[in-house]
Amino acid sequence: MSKPYGFFNALIILFLFFSPPALFAIEADSTHVAKTVDHHFNYFLNSEKRGERLFKGLTRIKTDVTSCVSCHNIDYIDTLNWNPSATDISKTFADKSIAEFKAVLMSPLGKKMEASHVGYTYSDEELGYIKTYLSQLKEDTLFETKPKVNNILVFVFLGALITMALIDLIFTKKIKYKLIPILIFVFAFGYQINMLADGAMALGRKQNYQPAQPIKFSHKVHVTGNKIDCRYCHTTVDESKSAGIPHVNLCMNCHVIVREGTNSGKFEINKIHAAIENNTSVEWVRIHQLPDHVFFSHAQHANVGKRECQECHGFVEEMDVIRQVEDLSMGWCLDCHDKTAVDFQANGYYSNGFKELHEELATGVRDSVRVTDIGGRECARCHY
Repeated sequence: MSKPYGFFNALIILFLFFSPPALFAIEADSTHVAKTVDHHFNYFLNSEKRGERLFKGLTRIKTDVTSCVSCHNIDYIDTLNWNPSATDISKTFADKSIAEFKAVLMSPLGKKMEASHVGYTYSDEELGYIKTYLSQLKEDTLFETKPKVNNILVFVFLGALITMALIDLIFTKKIKYKLIPILIFVFAFGYQINMLADGAMALGRKQNYQPAQPIKFSHKVHVTGNKIDCRYCHTTVDESKSAGIPHVNLCMNCHVIVREGTNSGKFEINKIHAAIENNTSVEWVRIHQLPDHVFFSHAQHANVGKRECQECHGFVEEMDVIRQVEDLSMGWCLDCHDKTAVDFQANGYYSNGFKELHEELATGVRDSVRVTDIGGRECARCHY
């Protein structure tokens, strides 16, 4: 083989190896102009990748059609997207045929979905690619805790300071005044201990925990918009430790008639009907959860103590996506017990007993009774 010929072949190989697939795209390589199953996506992508490109609207030829990912989020988001997520769609249509998938996509029943899907002309092949892509999405992004990189960097930096201070004190002895490395060591080591203590106490606490739920239930819509009282759904709040999560049968009291939501269309409400028809439960993700060694009674707080739900749960009526507002630590509980005055005169629960406290109130020895005064700081009240 001559040198020019070999050089020419090498150029061809390099061109083929490094050239982007876009160079090989043809006009038919668009999601909405393709007419046959054989002449598009004829480049180096598997079905999953092709489906991902279609879902994200990464077509070779620009179209005016809204991409799927514009409405259906792939990753966890901390705000409510009324549209079903990509994993929601995947689970719903996992066992459905392409024809069924296409029927829902191309001929939506809900007004909201119908307006969003105008102009969609996916072929069966393209829908198969999208379905393949969706099927591999993992539901591991319900809630992401942002890594506290700054804390780690500070901890490592302090460790380096401690090491240098010790090296100087024991070996090199370069610093003239020994008090300086000693102070550095004490400050850095003390700060590290403080960081470790804070981290240990935060274990198991989930302030701001806001996971995605299997059904996009909005307290804001139901409580503020539709004026539904908390106790209508949380029926055991006055008699039990737990406020209770309503069975889907309770939801059906309204949704047997209300079949389409203003914001969510039919997709979320259909999940309720599916649970009823299939006799399956809705696996809600619990948000407020105390350690096993802690006893807490909703009945004692909401019924006896007449506390409002918002005092512990925040302004739930303003939340589309429910989250844990307080850290629910022991210090937070005790602080509330110390500050909260008990309605000793009007609350009939306290009429009998507490004779000494009643006498002190009557004689003016004290002007109020706090939770702390009636056992709010006794260990056995909250710990088994």
